[in-house]
Amino acid sequence: MYIPKYFKVTDVNEILSFVQENSFGTIVTTKKGKPVATHLPFGFTKHEEDLYITGHMAYGNPQWRTFEETDDVLVMFQGPHAYISSSWYSHENVPTWNYQAVHMYGKASIQTREELIKDLTAMLEKYEGIRENPVLWETLSPKFLESELKGIVGFKIKVEEIQAAYKLSQNRNETDYHNIIEQLRNEGNPQSKQLAERMEKR
Repeated sequence: MYIPKYFKVTDVNEILSFVQENSFGTIVTTKKGKPVATHLPFGFTKHEEDLYITGHMAYGNPQWRTFEETDDVLVMFQGPHAYISSSWYSHENVPTWNYQAVHMYGKASIQTREELIKDLTAMLEKYEGIRENPVLWETLSPKFLESELKGIVGFKIKVEEIQAAYKLSQNRNETDYHNIIEQLRNEGNPQSKQLAERMEKR
């Protein structure tokens, strides 16, 4: 990913917090030189100093069969993004687009049954645990779970390289920066408001 120096992020903890918050991403592999992609929710685990991305896809999805022949799997995560009008600057310039994106590269392998169950249990806890009537691993019948497990393939990716770009108008002067935040708030769409909040925090 092309990242100008103004927008490069290297703090691993900050990046991990971002991908956990924006955990629905895209996994890209290749099959006979052609890119193949699937959009999935992902999990993250640390083993000693190593970071792993975990997930699962339908057994009928042929992409998991490309793991063996793909040297570097790419997983992409994206946060809020918005158009930035050059009319918001105090000087003549061109419009642009602000965004946050993280690319993670690594080697993928198939999870064991035990690893998959552990991952699914954690995912249900994350998304269901806060609900009034949560559907958790232990609340589902063993027969039903066994049937569902046959229809998916779990995988893990040992992360070998991380590229992160937060293009949030860091190269603008203070006056323009604050005006962009204010204009984004007034745009009237959730993405722009979320982006304004991210910019204000930075």
